[in-house]
Amino acid sequence: MQHLVAIDQGTTQTTVLIIDEALCIVGSASREFPQIYPKPGWVEHDAEVIWKTVLEALEEAISQSGAPVASVAGIGITNQRETTVLWDRRTLVPLHNAIVWQCRRTTEACQALRDKGFEPLFRERTGLVLDPYFSGTKLAYLLDHVNGARQRARDGELCFGTIDSYLLCRLTGGKSHVTDLSNASRTLLCDIRKGLWDEELLTALRIPAAVLPRISSCSEILGKTQGLGILPDGIPIAGMAGDQQAALFGQACFAAGQAKCTYGTGAFLMMNTGDTLVRSKHGLLTTVAWKLGEQITYALEGSLFVAGAAVQWLRDGLGLIVKASEIEPLARSVPDSAGVVFVPALAGLGAPYWRAEARGLISGITRSTTAAHLARACLEGMALQVTDVVTAMEQDAQAKTGLLRVDGGASANDLLMQIQADLIGAPISRPKTLETTALGAACLAGLGVGLFRDQAEIAARWAEERRFDPRFDPQSIGALKDAWVKAVGKA
Repeated sequence: MQHLVAIDQGTTQTTVLIIDEALCIVGSASREFPQIYPKPGWVEHDAEVIWKTVLEALEEAISQSGAPVASVAGIGITNQRETTVLWDRRTLVPLHNAIVWQCRRTTEACQALRDKGFEPLFRERTGLVLDPYFSGTKLAYLLDHVNGARQRARDGELCFGTIDSYLLCRLTGGKSHVTDLSNASRTLLCDIRKGLWDEELLTALRIPAAVLPRISSCSEILGKTQGLGILPDGIPIAGMAGDQQAALFGQACFAAGQAKCTYGTGAFLMMNTGDTLVRSKHGLLTTVAWKLGEQITYALEGSLFVAGAAVQWLRDGLGLIVKASEIEPLARSVPDSAGVVFVPALAGLGAPYWRAEARGLISGITRSTTAAHLARACLEGMALQVTDVVTAMEQDAQAKTGLLRVDGGASANDLLMQIQADLIGAPISRPKTLETTALGAACLAGLGVGLFRDQAEIAARWAEERRFDPRFDPQSIGALKDAWVKAVGKA
């Protein structure tokens, strides 16, 4: 029996899974790491700490699995996208904390680019909007604010990468400075039709090409382990994709029109559009789903900055709950939210609004409002955000959503999933394995090393755990949506 290692490096924790040929998880370990908030709206991570969590989780997962290290056929990496790292090419030491995808420090820089008329160029080449969410302006910030960084970048002394590229470089002892096309497509620097870095975009952001990684497909041998100790040298790292693309792959959404939503720190809805690059007219992103060989598969995506993070805020900021899992029984203790509406714009509003200046809002509070009403309004707010994106996606794709596959930690919340089915008016399908992001990375690695023949073999192993069919009252759903629209307008 051969095994695959999946490294899932997320926004709040790193998870490593050991997966066998039947796609069963035989070992698992996670490590949380601290969030750094230098100023309101700014978010950073210590990339060295992230690397330490990878090594610790890797060692524990291998030990727990009991699988001999000689049985590891390949490694897949999936990662929090857009989070930006700049490190020394020789020492592999980061020059600054990583700037996280949630960070809003480059809001003014994005506005300045819009004022200069660059928005259409970026939209056409990258499929993205000019928003501080993406990596390009974060990298420009680091080059401008780290002493000597811009000249050192021009001289080829520094490496830029999203977390996938940084981890690959560390896993290979500095031998591989590579990113895959799905991650490259999130930087504001890549022409997604050509699958290449774009000179005009680099010039607009004053990014020297010498600092950029090579762009690869999502399933090929990107490098081999060196000097880890935990694993022998020479194991191929053969799969790589941004977390949402990996989740789409792990959900076996291989056909155009299939869609999934991941409920993590944020919420991310993605629809496979096949080889068709669909230009959104309703505030969504056009992005790369994956590249296999020379074939690029595209997707429509709606990114919501805050989902599970809203539950964390109720826990850590307000103290309404002690554990995140307590929100479901608390919300179930009331039949509805009693007119309370929670807009979870704690880090601005993403798709389809793209309002970086928006802030969280709770409306409809009366003297009879309880913690249970706030808890239920929080779940409804998460689901209503997703519903806005589903509506936009249906308009762009000119087709109704027949089925939405879900994953991520918050998808284990049955009440949230039922609310979501009621709001979108379509069934929700939850798989037996909720770790679909890591599963997708493992599957890409398995393809890369020849452990799996093709996507059909992977799809045959996907299994549903539960389906949530809509059972809504149209009148109450309509009232909830109307109240949501009014509240979003005030956020």
